[in-house]
Amino acid sequence: MLRLIVLTLLLLNAAYYAFSQGLLAPYGFGPGAQAEPQRMAQQIKPESLRILNPPEAVQPPPIGASGASGTSGVPGMPGVQAVADSGPAECLQAGVFNEEQTVVLRESLRSALPPNSWVLEEAIEPARWLVYMGKYSNDEALAKKRSELRGLGVAFEALDNAALAPGLLLGSFTTRTDAEQSLARIARKGVKTAKVLEERAEQRGQRLKLPAVNTALRSQLDAIKPQLAGKAFGPCT
Repeated sequence: MLRLIVLTLLLLNAAYYAFSQGLLAPYGFGPGAQAEPQRMAQQIKPESLRILNPPEAVQPPPIGASGASGTSGVPGMPGVQAVADSGPAECLQAGVFNEEQTVVLRESLRSALPPNSWVLEEAIEPARWLVYMGKYSNDEALAKKRSELRGLGVAFEALDNAALAPGLLLGSFTTRTDAEQSLARIARKGVKTAKVLEERAEQRGQRLKLPAVNTALRSQLDAIKPQLAGKAFGPCT
């Protein structure tokens, strides 16, 4: 019985092999065709297709080819060089300028910068009141006063006003009331020679704002520096 089963399996395997290889096709037996000729008909210019090797695929385009002159070669997209030249934009401002300064500055802006790159707007710069110690006769006296303040636990900082140097700044405020209250607090700690003075009165005028300064525009700002009346650019607030 076992021999009969083995013989039957061998005959079935031989028959399937002959069927799958098309050996029985002349007798009307064989697998169906798997070709799809309609896909060949849908190809567009197959003769123009070229397979690139990996080194060839990453090779940069030759000089003079599209994209080598600073443009990307893709319609509607800026080139890499153009993007690098423009750079990230930031908002800068300077001022406040009085009426006379504004007239001069406006003329310079019109001739030196693109028309939509700047704006002059009304602004108020608050007064600045200082709690101040000085002037001192020499650096030795200044160093001695710094040591005394450290011993009393009173904070101080360097002055950015050359007319008041050498001296020490113990605080800056927008109103005289706030400055005098600060002076009273440090007096209770033992500071006897500090005083309140007005460094700058409130100013009303125009502030210059440049909303989007990129690398290209920044390079043009030197042309208007003489008309900024010594005022520096800073980030917009």
